[in-house]
Amino acid sequence: MVEVEAQVVGGPVHLAGDTVQVCVTVTAPALDPASTAQSSDVCEVLAWGSAQIHCQCSVNESRVLLPPSSPKQTEERAVTNADTSFAPCRGERGRVVLSTKPKILFCDLHLLPGESRSFVYKEMLPCDAPPTYRGQLLKYVYKITIGTQRLGAPTKLLRIPFRVIVLQGLSEACVYSESGELAPTNPFLHTPQRDTPRYTAFQIIQNASMRKNLNQYNITNTRGKVVRFCIYKTNFRLGEDIVATLDFSEAQVKCVQYSVTLQSEEIITENCRQRANQKPMLVPYSKSHEVCLNLSHTHLLLPIPLHVTPTFTTDLVSVQWHLHFEFVTSVGDVKGPSEPNTRDDQVEWRAPSCVDIETMVWDLPINILPTMPSQVAQAVCMPTLHVLPL
Repeated sequence: MVEVEAQVVGGPVHLAGDTVQVCVTVTAPALDPASTAQSSDVCEVLAWGSAQIHCQCSVNESRVLLPPSSPKQTEERAVTNADTSFAPCRGERGRVVLSTKPKILFCDLHLLPGESRSFVYKEMLPCDAPPTYRGQLLKYVYKITIGTQRLGAPTKLLRIPFRVIVLQGLSEACVYSESGELAPTNPFLHTPQRDTPRYTAFQIIQNASMRKNLNQYNITNTRGKVVRFCIYKTNFRLGEDIVATLDFSEAQVKCVQYSVTLQSEEIITENCRQRANQKPMLVPYSKSHEVCLNLSHTHLLLPIPLHVTPTFTTDLVSVQWHLHFEFVTSVGDVKGPSEPNTRDDQVEWRAPSCVDIETMVWDLPINILPTMPSQVAQAVCMPTLHVLPL
């Protein structure tokens, strides 16, 4: 049995603008020693082999209204029904929102028993491609499809899922004005090629995520100040920790406890909503919770998972990120422990068994940027080697 083996070079995660490479190896079965046939008599013939990248978009039809299909897509579906044609999206769920031109890997390939032939498929991902995303209302899924046909047999397809991360939300002015800030100036250091989309994207990500700008927020309710919240930046990369401090020393209202949740907000474009009053879909991820009664200061450490999708916007959906705060404050006065007379004195304090409380919420928008694809690959655990028996 002939085997087609495909190995994704560089891992299963790629940045938009990268060149995806797949090494395709076709191997013919070895000749059975008990067989009396000559190797030239059992030559395997493959008529052709092609490869293509496509992105499928599937939606929750009760919440999302897709625009009508283009005439070109309808024509492609009608043409690619035969078993002998290369139809990468045949049987796939959803609508094709991106597809590269199919490339021919080989034609009329003859293999002797035990012989292997290797071919390399290369394709550059568009910089404006949508990212891989599995939301509640909408999904974007990428696959590399390798199709081949043995002589006299129907076409067989090998579909290789992979992940695409996209950098969006930064203006072009940032590219030209700041792309050289963090570039190496040592002549003995290796300087990467600077005209590639990957280099430009990583420079923007590095500049944005490393820039610190202290933001302080005085959080109050109707009865006075609850806490001062300090955060040193609002642009974070995947896998980073969100670090911040909370200052209760000047609070006028006692805060009993607080929680902070990293949330994504999935907003469907207005003209694609099934209902006019449709609300965004919120999905929680990391969460931090602390009882802070009688604390003067504390800090927040909230990790950003590597497997989530960074901030992005397409013609169908916008995914934004924010920190969702919930503060539980006391309505009445809660007395804390009394001051000890000397340093050696011990003071015992028991929390009240019943406290009148009220809850207030607050959302702080943040921006999540991509990181190195190799780091994301460690979290998603996708295979890079795939085999198709013919």
